[in-house]
Amino acid sequence: MARTRIVLAGEGGQGVQSIAKILVEAGYEAGKEILYIPNFGVEQRGGVSIAFCQIADEKIGEPRFSKGDIVIMLSDRAIDRCCTYVNENSTVIYDSSVCTKKPVCNAKNIISVEANKIANEQLSARVFNIIVLGVLLSATNVLELSDIKNAMEMALGKKFDAKPELRELNYKALEMGMGLIQKAGV
Repeated sequence: MARTRIVLAGEGGQGVQSIAKILVEAGYEAGKEILYIPNFGVEQRGGVSIAFCQIADEKIGEPRFSKGDIVIMLSDRAIDRCCTYVNENSTVIYDSSVCTKKPVCNAKNIISVEANKIANEQLSARVFNIIVLGVLLSATNVLELSDIKNAMEMALGKKFDAKPELRELNYKALEMGMGLIQKAGV
């Protein structure tokens, strides 16, 4: 693996930046080169939140990139904003239980998942972002499951210690997200 470029985009409150932080922390702890550029705007008032992440085995020479290897779109407005980061080598993943339209991009793969629906119906709305993290982990194979779990412990360990059932819920969400990509055949 030379370098994996990831774009995560969604509405404020969907946990896009939390996903990115856990992802790059896992990469760092695994000894990878990592880079994370958050794009904050008015996402707290309902705007689009975007996170640009890179994970590599070698030094990352350029912090910005124009096209992502994986582009995850979690809202219609994220679709509108992020098709510019897609090319014929990109894999696009979008949440069809939130988005009312399918991304129209020149991508290698366009994969639909229902992370929000699964979170709300089977687990808890609060773990929607962890399901998406599982989708991302399975789609990229850039890190090991143990790396992600260790980073989750670092980020959420105090909450897990206060309420141990949250650890089980988040780990289940992570595994369900990984299963969504396996079902899609990626």
